[in-house]
This record gives sequence, structure tokens and C-alpha cells, in this order.
Amino acid sequence: MGHSVPPLNDPSLLKSQTYVNGEWIGAKSGKTFEVTDPATGAVIGKVPEMNRADTEAAIAAAAAALPSFRKLTGRERARMLRKWYQLMIDNADDIAKLITWENGKPFADAKGEVTYAANFFEWFSEEAPRVYGSTIPASVAGNRVYTIKEPVGVCGLITPWNFPAAMITRKIGPALAAGCTVVAKSPGETPLTASALAELAHRAGIPKGVVNFVTALSNTAEVGETITSSKTVKKVSFTGSTGVGKLLMKQSSDTLKKLSFELGGNAPFIVFDDADLEIAVAGAITSKFRSSGQTCVCANRIFVQSGIYDEFAEKFTEKVKSFKVGGGYGDGVTHGPLIHERAVSKVESHVQDAINQGGKVLIGGQKMPDVGSNFFQPTVIRDMTSDMRLASEETFGPVAGLFKFENEADVVKLANSADVGLAGYFFSKDIQRCYRVAEALEVGMVGVNTGLISDPAAPFGGVKESGFGREGSMLGVEEYMITKMVTLGGMGQPLQGSS
Repeated sequence: MGHSVPPLNDPSLLKSQTYVNGEWIGAKSGKTFEVTDPATGAVIGKVPEMNRADTEAAIAAAAAALPSFRKLTGRERARMLRKWYQLMIDNADDIAKLITWENGKPFADAKGEVTYAANFFEWFSEEAPRVYGSTIPASVAGNRVYTIKEPVGVCGLITPWNFPAAMITRKIGPALAAGCTVVAKSPGETPLTASALAELAHRAGIPKGVVNFVTALSNTAEVGETITSSKTVKKVSFTGSTGVGKLLMKQSSDTLKKLSFELGGNAPFIVFDDADLEIAVAGAITSKFRSSGQTCVCANRIFVQSGIYDEFAEKFTEKVKSFKVGGGYGDGVTHGPLIHERAVSKVESHVQDAINQGGKVLIGGQKMPDVGSNFFQPTVIRDMTSDMRLASEETFGPVAGLFKFENEADVVKLANSADVGLAGYFFSKDIQRCYRVAEALEVGMVGVNTGLISDPAAPFGGVKESGFGREGSMLGVEEYMITKMVTLGGMGQPLQGSS
């Protein structure tokens, strides 16, 4: 298909408007912004550039829909989510085309994301009927204490461009399962996937106002501030950078919102001498270069023990040689473009910084202007040191820096020296080491002998400046609920009628 626009099987999934209160609308101002293909720079669509007034209208729609939606049984909401899931699966091909088109990731990766994204709807459709309160033995005779779980209310959801479908479903799924209504801010770079999901929500019979999408690019900060300062919005869930997370948290303090944040990472990926080398290399390839390094759980710092450092570097580089970089629809393309010019500049500066401080490039290291302005060669650099920028900053690009270490205590100390702690990975065949190191790493998620840890059934989230709260799993719905305690007094009387 090259760079041309992929024909959709169902062209009505490509929208130029956004979905609020059950209707397709533009911005009140009439303004729009352009969505571009990161592979070619071509304009692929225009969507509404919404502002504070538009966002407030979406919040009002969610608030109006809340009383009746929260009264539905968990089973009724489950059926809606299940239908939405099925529609995603039925239209997987088209949604994947939209993801590749606006995000740039290769088509095979995009198809994988659609399945993963849809699975959150399936998972939370199954959790919706199983929201349990508890009965608590009281300390006071005659009192009876029980708890009920209630939806927190209207939720503001803000998601990034790197998983245009999955970041949205991972937040909307549990919110709806809990009985909340939502205002979702689509990623400015990738709003078309969100709109396609909105169209499917409509077809799934989700009542108007339950799911609302606000689109904005230059007004992103204004929209975010409107959501965080709204008294109506009771909860904000955000996936994005630590810097923006801190700002949103400050803004939310005036109304004391419930928050869950999934912020930046700087994932350590540790290979011990006793690892299975083939498995470790394969895991590192998957973890580092997935989506060209543009995920928050990508390996960022690869630590290899001195005994196998040279062999690992050689085998790892050999694998990278087999990559094919290009537009996401190209035949055999394994890796696509970076999202925009700024991303390329950051990657280039990390590479230059490493070279200037003695890092040795084994493969790559250059921009690829002949392919397109947002392409960068998959890169491997050895002899990395902790003074290099890549050691302390998240690269978010296709650059693997290999650090050498001597022993377990040293590497855990290096791994934990970051301010953030989202994912961490290590490879070893020693069962005691596996437990020791997994328990010692300061991260929210650990991959042991695997580079791929995302699963709707597993709780996803970080510690330190990577944020708080968990997504997916049985904990996912909990984030969208409050616990109400009820105490009944005077309940201990004897049975009536006895003399």
C-alpha cells in the first residue's frame, strides 16, 4: 500500500467531527486542526479544535447522563461493553489502518494494539457485574455495618498518542463498568482512532452523554485545565509525561479530585551472566524497539553483566540489522517513523551526547531523510556511562544504550537511581536471584525473562514519579469507585413476640 491512504472497509469510521452527547459536532468556534501522517507529513484529516466552552458542554452532557447510567445494573453495563468489544473486533482492520495512518506504527503492530485495546472492554465487561461491597462485624453491639461501592461520578480522561486505541479503552472500560460517565480528551496527534471508537460506542447502544470526546491540539492545555478545575469532574485519569502530570495534580488540588496517573518511565533492562542469551536478546529487541521505542514501558537503559556483555552486544546488533524501516503499510516494514520532528531531535541529541562521551555506535545513529523527515535509524550504542543523558532521561525513540555492570548489588542500585519507576526487566535462570531482584527493583511492574508485560488482567502502573493508581486487572474498576459505609443502629433486639 506504500504511503497512500488505506481504503477503509467502512468509510463511515473516518470522522471529521467529534462525538459529544450522542451527536457528531464541530467546535463552537468553527476552528479545526490538521491531523498529519508522521510517515509522509501529508494531511490526512481535519478535526475540531475545541476550547473551554466545548469542554464544559461535554462535561455537562456527562453529568446529565450520570443519574440514569449509574442506576443500570452491572450486568446491563456489561452487555454494552461486550457489544462495544465485539464491534472493535469486527472492525479491527479499519481501526488498525487508522492507527498506522496517524501514529505511524507498522500495520502488524497496529493490529496487535486493536486486539489489546478491545480486550480491555472484554475484561471490564466481565468485571462490571462483580463489584462487591462487604459486611463488617461491628465493635458496638446492636450496630450492623456494611459497605457499598458507588461510581465516583463524571471522569475526565486524558490519553497520549502512542497507543491511540488502547490508552482510551483502558480508561473508559473500567469507568463505564463502575457506572461513571466520561469526557475523554483525544490525543491531539491521533484523534481519528478515538473518533472511530466513538462511532462504535454509538452503534453499541451506549446511551448519549455517557461517552464524550473532546478534540484539541493547540488548545490541549486549556482543555486539560477545564477538566481539572471543573467541580463536576470527580476523577481525572491521565497517561503522559511526569511534568504534565505534576501540573494536572496542582490544578486538581482546588477541587480535591480523585486521581490516577501513569507517567514517564526509564525502564532498566538487566541481563545477568546466567541468563538464556537468546531469550534475553529477543526480549530486549521486543521491549526496546516496540513502536520504535515510543512506549512508556520500553527498555531505556540496558544493563548487561560483564561476562556476556560482548556476546550480547554482538547478537543484539545482529538482530537489529534485520529491521526494515519505512511507512507503516510497506511490505515487510518492521519499524515506522517517530511521531514528529521534536521526537527525532530528542533522539538525535541523546545519540550525539553518548558519542561525545565515548559511546560507540554499533549500528544506526543517523536520521533517515531519504525515507522521511520523522525517521531515525534503529540504533545500538555500547560503552554507555551513567553521565550520559540517556541514563537519566527517557529517550522515547529507537536507541538502545548498552551499559556494562559487574554484580547484582551494583546494577540494582543503578536501576533504582532514577526518579521514576514504571517497568523494569531482568533475565536470569537462578530462581533465588529472580525473587531477590524482583523484590529489590523500585518499579510498579517487573518482567522476569520476558520483555512484554502488558495484559488487561495484570495491574499496570508505577511508583515514584511514574505516578499512582493501577489500570487493568481487578484493581482497575476500584480506581473509579468510592466505598460508602452504612451503619444501622438498634439492630440487636430479641425476636418479637416472645414473652
